[in-house]
Amino acid sequence: MPLTENVTIAVDAMGGDNAPSVVLDGVAAALAEDENLQVVLVGPADVVEPFASTHNRCTAAVATEVIGMAEHPAEAVRKKKDSSIVIGCKLVKEGKAQGFFSAGSTGACLAGATLGIGRIKGVSRPCLCSVIPSPVAPVVMADIGANADCKPEYLAQFAQMASIYAEKIVGIKSSKCALLNIGEEDTKGSQFAQAAFAQLKEKVPNFVGNCEGRDIIAANYDVIVTDGFTGNVVLKTIEGTSKTLFKSVKKVFLSNLATKLGALAIKGKLSELANSINPDKFGGAPLLGVKGACIVGHGSSNADAIKNGIHASSKVVREDVCGLISQAVSR
Repeated sequence: MPLTENVTIAVDAMGGDNAPSVVLDGVAAALAEDENLQVVLVGPADVVEPFASTHNRCTAAVATEVIGMAEHPAEAVRKKKDSSIVIGCKLVKEGKAQGFFSAGSTGACLAGATLGIGRIKGVSRPCLCSVIPSPVAPVVMADIGANADCKPEYLAQFAQMASIYAEKIVGIKSSKCALLNIGEEDTKGSQFAQAAFAQLKEKVPNFVGNCEGRDIIAANYDVIVTDGFTGNVVLKTIEGTSKTLFKSVKKVFLSNLATKLGALAIKGKLSELANSINPDKFGGAPLLGVKGACIVGHGSSNADAIKNGIHASSKVVREDVCGLISQAVSR
């Protein structure tokens, strides 16, 4: 789809720790930056209707329920049929929107999209994908939490889908894909890892072999594939390490006058480094393998992250990522 054509994205007004205010700010910014963007804002009438009435290219879809972060995802999706997440996914299924963005419950978004939108034909399991914001280069990882228990053949599809996302959305041409393992040798790892290696070698043209945890931040590979349990642990370990390290560095720089002067001298470079590993610029994690663009933002997303998540959803539609995934899995 040409970039000049209209794209309609359903947005969960109640998703995230700071909703709805940051969501409304993010939607307003996205509409201002993309004149071909249409937004269907989903949420309580007193939130979505006043906003839609004062913003061109935005319409309201009223939802009387909200799924909380602490609720059991699958149960909440089944019981709360009038929630903003369920209605947002329903809009995509009915063709009233081409994509859905939410910074709400990740589990509820996964359940709502899988059950409400449906899988692309041939996809065994949709996977949640993330761009690891390495200071060296962006690294795409899948799965990061959608499938805690996997079969080896699932990982081959994760690799196919993540490689398409890496090329079309992140802009990584001729990506190198690797399997996360405990060693680089072909025979390393558990029986599951060895079976997954065989599947990847057979079915994924850009697969180059195993990688280790130290290769992730170093960006030695462009696409890294693993099961959802391992991927989620890795992602949160990286996030926690990054936050702790920056706090420690800040504490050192503020310890005395000399270090404060040093911090002032390299302030610009520190800001560049912080921006290079800021996950907000990617907007969220795509759920790959469902019939439509579905991006899940972080619960602590600010307005800028919401805006970028909406843009990412639009780009998935415009680059026909779903169509390319369908072609890849059918082969």
